[in-house]
Amino acid sequence: MIKLYYHPSPNPAKVALFLEEAGQPYEVVTVDTKKGEQHLPEFLAINPNAKTPALVDGDATIFDSNAILLYLAEKTGKFLPENTPAARGQMLSWLMFVATGIGPYSGQSVHFRHVAPEPKTYALNRYDFEAWRHWKLIDAQLAKHRFMLGDTYTLVDMAVWGWARVVPYVTGNPQCWEQLPNVKRLLDEINTHPAAQRVEALKTAHAYKADMDDDARKALFPQNARLAQA
Repeated sequence: MIKLYYHPSPNPAKVALFLEEAGQPYEVVTVDTKKGEQHLPEFLAINPNAKTPALVDGDATIFDSNAILLYLAEKTGKFLPENTPAARGQMLSWLMFVATGIGPYSGQSVHFRHVAPEPKTYALNRYDFEAWRHWKLIDAQLAKHRFMLGDTYTLVDMAVWGWARVVPYVTGNPQCWEQLPNVKRLLDEINTHPAAQRVEALKTAHAYKADMDDDARKALFPQNARLAQA
């Protein structure tokens, strides 16, 4: 049985979506990041980077959500584009674009918009700008195709979906979809899938710490300990 180490946030959600869409049985192992469970030795043995998701499949251990998506797609033979150099090149390019652009810049935009103390004008301006720039590139790609790689639903769409669910929170703008109509179209289409609905239900299937208290801040932002020593 596949074990998915899970917290209800964008990166674990896209892996859960693949597993649900592919009909792969899996066990959810909760990792409550506000309680600091990502720093426990037993989890660090699976993912030394102390982040969710991680996946254990027999002898295989994989961390980083997009690496997991690629592993699962290649293992199952599902949700891949046609096996040509051109199609594979596009898949890898957009999958890594999500990994190195959409995720990091959206995450930093969330941090500096909703969490970081003042002064933060410079940092928020940078990450808000970059988050918007990356999402507009996704939107432009989807303006040309039904899905990210053309007419076929693939793992790249699942990678986009994980983060697209939280774009209003990322941008701090409930009207963001006016500028990203094609991202919204993709999000709405995937949201109609029973697999996506089962993933959304995982948020309430397990109890996670809700309070952002001092202990949660220490677990999520260990770098702040250096500020106290300065």
